[in-house]
Amino acid sequence: MIRSRSVSLLALGLLTLCSACAELEQTLNTLQLPITNGVLDERTIAAGLKEALQVGTGNAVMLTGTPNGYFNTQAIKLLLPEQLQSYEKGLRTLGYGRQVDEFVLSLNRAAERAAPQAQHIFVTAIADMTFADAKQILNGGHTAATDYFRVKTRDRLAAAFRPTVEQAMNEVGVTRQYKALTGYLKAVPFVKREALDLDQYVVAKSIDGLFLMLSREEKNIRLNPSARVSDLLKRVFSHRAA
Repeated sequence: MIRSRSVSLLALGLLTLCSACAELEQTLNTLQLPITNGVLDERTIAAGLKEALQVGTGNAVMLTGTPNGYFNTQAIKLLLPEQLQSYEKGLRTLGYGRQVDEFVLSLNRAAERAAPQAQHIFVTAIADMTFADAKQILNGGHTAATDYFRVKTRDRLAAAFRPTVEQAMNEVGVTRQYKALTGYLKAVPFVKREALDLDQYVVAKSIDGLFLMLSREEKNIRLNPSARVSDLLKRVFSHRAA
């Protein structure tokens, strides 16, 4: 009888302990803390990647969306549109080099005005990211996040950039300078002037440059431990590197 009672008490104790364990696990889940020793949980992975993307996109926008952000960065500097490049030498020979340079500068100024529009679009894309997206990006190549943003945000970026580009181009005189430049082409023999959507040209080149800078920021965070500016980034990307 005594032994039977002891067994019953032991069973009751085990049930109570198991119930407590279940409650602890539920509490930890509620607090969004990892419960598996040595393995990053889903919430940590997603949070770490999203923080990395916030840092990377913020840096890319800051680098491009300032005066000379495009103009002084050779990799993303907007040059003469392709339709005009073959005539550049002739224009400079005829003494229009200053006008060509001013036109190129104005293109870059318009791009620099538009770049900050990207920030809220990137933030929205990051917030909408699923864990499956985050895990795939984390385990992907050095530009996996940039490639993800190209697919998810390019159309939205183009729509957001266009009004700003149009306004900026009017303010910095791009259209006026373009008309003047194409007018000078009349002095170049055998030139056939082609129609050009300058707004579309600047929008497309601005976005290309933004993604290039974003890819550099992403590679830096993945490969350079000193670029991981928080404990969460260090933990997630160190685990990824391992």
